[in-house]
Amino acid sequence: MDRVTSGGSVRVALSQITSTPSPSDNLTLVRSSVAEAAAAGASVVLFPEATMACFGTSLAPLAEPVDGPWASAVAEIASSHDVLVVVGMFTPSDDGRVFNTLLATGRGQHVGYDKIHLFDAFGFTESRTVAPGGNVVTVTVDEVTLGLATCYDLRFPELFTRLADHGASAVLVGASWGAGPGKLSQWELLVRARALDSTCWVVACGQADPAESGLAVHPKAPTGIGYSTVAGPSGEVSAQLGAAPELLVVDLDLPLVNRTRESIPVLANRRL
Repeated sequence: MDRVTSGGSVRVALSQITSTPSPSDNLTLVRSSVAEAAAAGASVVLFPEATMACFGTSLAPLAEPVDGPWASAVAEIASSHDVLVVVGMFTPSDDGRVFNTLLATGRGQHVGYDKIHLFDAFGFTESRTVAPGGNVVTVTVDEVTLGLATCYDLRFPELFTRLADHGASAVLVGASWGAGPGKLSQWELLVRARALDSTCWVVACGQADPAESGLAVHPKAPTGIGYSTVAGPSGEVSAQLGAAPELLVVDLDLPLVNRTRESIPVLANRRL
């Protein structure tokens, strides 16, 4: 299938996986999923937060810089299929914690977005082991600007409008959403709301529910609920998966972003 990366659309694959505590095993998942996505014509392959190692694992001993062996292996995978791969990993922080990093590599780019908003909510304290990032990050595919965000960032609309101000037509979100009462409804609502706030496509790929693969669910760590979701710039759900591991391939209609911004000019009308 031909790839679509023109001014009209960009083809993105969402790889909803269940990562394990083993970075090497998870790299195998990345390799096979990128090959499948590239065969389907994707130019961008998005993986969840914590693809390198699932939450509930001791992260500091596993953390590597973005030029370390694990990220370099992902870069080689991306290069071999001529795609941009966006994948969650953990990188070292100077204070002994780690950064929760979304690596974007391929198509001449190799950068990391360090999660700005840390999940200190619902009884979980991410900031105990993870340091916050501070920079807004975008990447490009054939002159299309894509913003990067991670999981809990979805609750903070300012990041998404800032990414739109930086030229983003779509925001790629990697997540490992915590389970619990009302959490699926909040996930869907937040993905749609951030798309509407920014009048961007929001492409949100989460960890699959481990129980769907017969794995034990960590009682305290946010290890995923599935339901990766793609929302258009006016907030409608364009595509969505269920709870189990699966690959979703979508074409993002880029002219729709400009048409939506003309009819719903919330970015231009802001006063605060």
